[in-house]
Amino acid sequence: MTLEELKKDKIAAMKAHEGDAVTAYNALISRLMLMATDPNHGRDITEADIVSAASKTEKELLEEQENFRKAGREETVAALEKQIETIRRYIPAMMSAEEIKTVILSLEDRSVPAVMKHFKANYAGKCDMKLVNETLRSL
Repeated sequence: MTLEELKKDKIAAMKAHEGDAVTAYNALISRLMLMATDPNHGRDITEADIVSAASKTEKELLEEQENFRKAGREETVAALEKQIETIRRYIPAMMSAEEIKTVILSLEDRSVPAVMKHFKANYAGKCDMKLVNETLRSL
């Protein structure tokens, strides 16, 4: 997945008159464009960056949805649900504890720093780093 593909998906949503999806794409693309202009980022947008931005956007939308639900604004809650569904298309399924354990056992160096570095480099956005740490410590 690239930023250009996201923009194409946004255009398709615009042509289909899916306003909530377009709003979700705008939020995600905006976050990625800010990341691209950040001097500390210093590289092109990668798939891991897209997954990270999608996860953050999903979290913000879920919090916003909960606040509107508390306020009794059900029409806004429904719109936010459509936005969340759109964003979730770009978040891969997270690795299970068993999958993480299999990867850890296949590594030669099973020290905490080496394992964490391996998962961050190879499975960014595809696993919960807290779960990796817990799984590693349970071995």
